[in-house]
Amino acid sequence: MAKLQALQSTRGPFLILAPVCVLLGVGAASYSGYDIHTRDLILVFLGALMAHISVNTFNEYCDFKSGLDLNTNKTPFSGGSGALGAHPENASMVLGLAWTSLVITGLIGLYFVVQYGLGILPLGVLGLVIVLSYTEWITRSPLLCLIAPGLGFGLLMVAGTHFALSGEYSTLVWVVAAVPFFLTNNLLLLNQYPDIEPDREVGRYHFPIAYGTKASTVVYGLFVASAVAVIVVAVLQDLLPVLSLVALLPIPLAVLAMIGAFRHGDAIARHPGLLAANVGVSILTPALLGVSLLVQA
Repeated sequence: MAKLQALQSTRGPFLILAPVCVLLGVGAASYSGYDIHTRDLILVFLGALMAHISVNTFNEYCDFKSGLDLNTNKTPFSGGSGALGAHPENASMVLGLAWTSLVITGLIGLYFVVQYGLGILPLGVLGLVIVLSYTEWITRSPLLCLIAPGLGFGLLMVAGTHFALSGEYSTLVWVVAAVPFFLTNNLLLLNQYPDIEPDREVGRYHFPIAYGTKASTVVYGLFVASAVAVIVVAVLQDLLPVLSLVALLPIPLAVLAMIGAFRHGDAIARHPGLLAANVGVSILTPALLGVSLLVQA
């Protein structure tokens, strides 16, 4: 029972983001003409999942130790799982899970270094630094906290997947990785609104604390527009197939979330449908983009 309770700290429903980013990296590699080997694909998927579990469980543990976990306004999309608040005796188990999953991630990364050389090493090292420093240090810098989610899940995970499957990078993978970069930044940005005061009390200093929800929502809109522009321009430049425009279908969800964020600010937790829309566009857009590349490969 204790193990099952500890697993709640992985925030299972959100772990879909890692496979989606892997899917996009696989799509870029496949569209670029590379053969995908099953063993490497399984290892990439496992490494991405372990990295996501690690950052989630480190975050849960640190938020529990700081007292933040007991003071957040929990929604289905923000505020943590509450698992350690309900079962504090599992704290050491959650910390052990965080370290174990991080070690597995590192070992898988080393395998690809041996397999393909040092080209993937900078991405892996930066990814590990983000996992270890996110809760305690990155959340105290408005700019770093704003871009760290997209950097980790977008640029590093998508490009890392491509390299692990092909042994090199391509212009295409950096282009498509920009889409989850912008949208994953938005995913975390909007989810910070309900917890501005509790976050401030424990020393966090992220973008909504520093500049308020209005300015943060403007940034949200700029990120949405940037993601759209990347896809449209890439299609016009023949970097992406026309079918990739299907990835724009969920964008109205982002517009809905943005309008709601302007209207409700830090009271957005009372409108969970808006947070759900933000999650939806962050998952569906890169997923559809990855599928479009696989279909056209």
